[in-house]
Amino acid sequence: MSGAVRRRLTSLVLALASVVLVPAHVPSASASPAAVPPAPARSVVTWAASADRMGEAADDRTYRLIVRTSVGGTGLRIRISNAFGDRPLVVGAAYAGLRESGARLRPGSNRKLTFDGSASVTLAPGEIRYSDALPGRVAAMSDLAVSLYARDAGGPATGHGMALATSYAASGDHAAREREGAYTQRLGSWFYLDAVTVDADGGAGAVVALGDSITDGWQSSTDKNLRWPDFLARRLHESPANTVKGVANAGISGNQVLADGAAQSALKRLERDVLSLPGVRTVFLFEGVNDIKSHSGVTAASLTAGYREIIDRSHAAGLCVVGATVMPFKGWSEWDPAGEAVRVEVNEWIRTSGAVDAVVDFDKVVRSPYDAQRLLPTFDNGDHLHPNDKGMQAMADSVALKSLECGRD
Repeated sequence: MSGAVRRRLTSLVLALASVVLVPAHVPSASASPAAVPPAPARSVVTWAASADRMGEAADDRTYRLIVRTSVGGTGLRIRISNAFGDRPLVVGAAYAGLRESGARLRPGSNRKLTFDGSASVTLAPGEIRYSDALPGRVAAMSDLAVSLYARDAGGPATGHGMALATSYAASGDHAAREREGAYTQRLGSWFYLDAVTVDADGGAGAVVALGDSITDGWQSSTDKNLRWPDFLARRLHESPANTVKGVANAGISGNQVLADGAAQSALKRLERDVLSLPGVRTVFLFEGVNDIKSHSGVTAASLTAGYREIIDRSHAAGLCVVGATVMPFKGWSEWDPAGEAVRVEVNEWIRTSGAVDAVVDFDKVVRSPYDAQRLLPTFDNGDHLHPNDKGMQAMADSVALKSLECGRD
């Protein structure tokens, strides 16, 4: 995705009132990602959104962040992140409840979260923290509302720019309130929250989708959870044969495997956004189109070397890797024959090299039978790069669920 298009797409902070936030396309620092604390035992990620550098942080503000669980369980924890902050972040209160509608919560569901027993927590620049576990059970496919009161914040905020889900904000501390009255500001981004975990039943595990704007869900319907990882989560939920139940979305719009720009490169963010998440068994690697169309001299050899590093690091962590082919994009402004030749060569490597544990051929699923360099019109949202809701479902439906359970030690 081009810089100009990215600036337009990621300005999804939909303020109804006076919220003014700089979009999350600001290039990230090239420093190594912050260290992530060890995940609590038995935890499995049920939701995640990769963190990036946002605009200027605002203090004395409560964020009510709406997220969808994938796997159910007990002992819910949240992971909050100041990974891109340059000064301490003080979260004065944190609550988790079940959303009824809009910013309103189901009565009696909103419960206080603590951090090492304290109701507030201070995160140093770059720090990431888990909350303590909440008692009780959270069901799969629930709309969870996590309310964070940012008492003291400044400098760059940490969050996820393109949520494609409406969250809410209020001035002052309203984290404990279940009614929506104070939450007059609508947001199209998530702030500070980058993962939710549960102690899942029956030894369930999770898959993380590492990707770009297609995985992030651009052009899927807002507030309907129709990104392709969402469709995959529903299939896994309905499949009694599968023990992989959790789905974490590690897509960032515009992301590249090799280069920073739209967030840190996949190579740099792999540890924080993928390998550190608890209960992960499988990495679903679906990146590369932004490298190919960047006109930066990326070759098939350099891109597949980047893939190989992600695969090797994932395997070293004991994880399976499923590799997906790069989808066609002829008709997009940056398409050219040279880039198409790289895409074809890269896809042949994914299909035949044996480097990944399983292959999902998204290219074959979504391409037109009349022009293999283009998306099938019925799956094309109109920009010739991003699939619509039907295309997202077709992608998820093409994943052999057994491929997510390769049994690697």
